[in-house]
Amino acid sequence: MSANVHLSGAERPPMDPNTSEATKRQLELAIGQGDAYHKAVEYMVGDIAKGGGMQKKGDYLIGYAVEDAEGMYSFDDGTLTWNNPQEENQHLEIVVCDGSDGRFIPGVSVTATLITPRGEELGPHDQVLVWHPMIYHYARNWTLPEDGEYVLRVHVDPPTFMRHDEVNGRRFTEPVDVEFTGVKIERGAEPVTPPSQ
Repeated sequence: MSANVHLSGAERPPMDPNTSEATKRQLELAIGQGDAYHKAVEYMVGDIAKGGGMQKKGDYLIGYAVEDAEGMYSFDDGTLTWNNPQEENQHLEIVVCDGSDGRFIPGVSVTATLITPRGEELGPHDQVLVWHPMIYHYARNWTLPEDGEYVLRVHVDPPTFMRHDEVNGRRFTEPVDVEFTGVKIERGAEPVTPPSQ
């Protein structure tokens, strides 16, 4: 997967440097943020995860990575609680990025469906926003019945956040669906004991 994954021409959301909000320098800095994010995505897919991929669709770049199920903190009633995988045996990560500048898009609703090698449909399940030391993403631990090649279907609903700029703000208005085939799954879990406080 290349770090230079920006869409071009009519395929992408607007990047007009002559609006009430944007300048050429601002848009260059936004692209720089997107490039840095995609270097992190490439590192995640190539060096950490067991596999992944990316597709462009509408205003978005949508990607995935698969790893062993992992522990994560939840924050409930003012307290962080560590949750190790129980029966879960796969961690599915989804990234949703701006198709013009490559920046990660927070606040979208992401669901995923996995279809097993035998044709069983699992999901759709919500993929929630997850903080990570390197890369924000939408994720969930899954319980999968078998190893092999799966089909992954990702649905993204547009974000409801406000958008600056009378021209460049015209983006992220349609839901999109993408499908990845040949998603290689090798089940596993990676429980971790956090240090005591």
